[in-house]
Amino acid sequence: MKVLVTGGAGYIGSHVVRQLAQAGHDIVVYDNLSTGYRWAVTAGELVVGDLADEAALNDLFAVHKFEAVLHFAANIVVPESVENPLKYYSNNTRNTLNLLKAVEAYQVPYMVFSSTAAVYGMPAETVLTEDLPLAPINPYGASKMMSERMIMDLSAASSLNYVILRYFNVAGANPDGLLGQATPEATHLIKVACECVTGQREGMNIFGTDYDTRDGTCVRDYIHVEDLAKAHVMALDYMAAGGESQVLNCGYGRGFTVREVIDVVKQESEVDFPVTETGRRAGDPAALMADNTRITEVLGWSPDYDDLQTIVRTALNWESIWQKKKITH
Repeated sequence: MKVLVTGGAGYIGSHVVRQLAQAGHDIVVYDNLSTGYRWAVTAGELVVGDLADEAALNDLFAVHKFEAVLHFAANIVVPESVENPLKYYSNNTRNTLNLLKAVEAYQVPYMVFSSTAAVYGMPAETVLTEDLPLAPINPYGASKMMSERMIMDLSAASSLNYVILRYFNVAGANPDGLLGQATPEATHLIKVACECVTGQREGMNIFGTDYDTRDGTCVRDYIHVEDLAKAHVMALDYMAAGGESQVLNCGYGRGFTVREVIDVVKQESEVDFPVTETGRRAGDPAALMADNTRITEVLGWSPDYDDLQTIVRTALNWESIWQKKKITH
């Protein structure tokens, strides 16, 4: 297919672009490079532009006649969304609306949307199904929930088919070291711990040690970025074969505590670094894991990297490569 990938120069988008190219798709990446990088676009054509620019979007769609859109472009830092909510409603929600206007005008048949488990908020359940009510507790989650609703409503009023993928905790890097998470001031646990190993941080915090979990720290479902990317390619294949619109959780269905993750990073790196125990952060549920029954049944998806040691090992390898990249860029 001729595929548009918004945000394809970012962490997850760049891994998906590489897999799309391996599957034979013709790719155009549209990215404003605010958090993405030119070197991360390993296939297709990079068009530098912003989704806020409706005229540029219209021109792009008029030239390329896209058959599918994969939409990653978004701001993703939860604390920032609380401090600056309008940034998130502008870049995430309004810009999705701009993109959907072009999708409708040019009758693009397929869309894959990058969503998040943050749309569930603080559920009583620890293993989450796609049918739970959506109750986001921060502007990031709310901005993604609104985007989901717009996609669903446009689909109901048109011929658009969609797959919405709700990510749990994405981590790791391409095993060959070609791509990884280069986001500045990242807040993801494994990324932060790896930065402690390489000396980019002096140490890190554990937020809350009194949760009702096996060691008192939060439990999360970590999914390797390559397994997540694979789900996007399979979602396109599924729709092309006539599959109906779907909302699918992306996770392994099991979780690790914060302490367990830090211990694995220390073991794999053979580096000890300071860890400070501090109070809970507002809005952190004790445990969040994906019920991934639907994605395995609907797409036939199965993970290749469902192993915390592997996730950490690829992240550490990337972090050492990224340090050298930063020196040369």
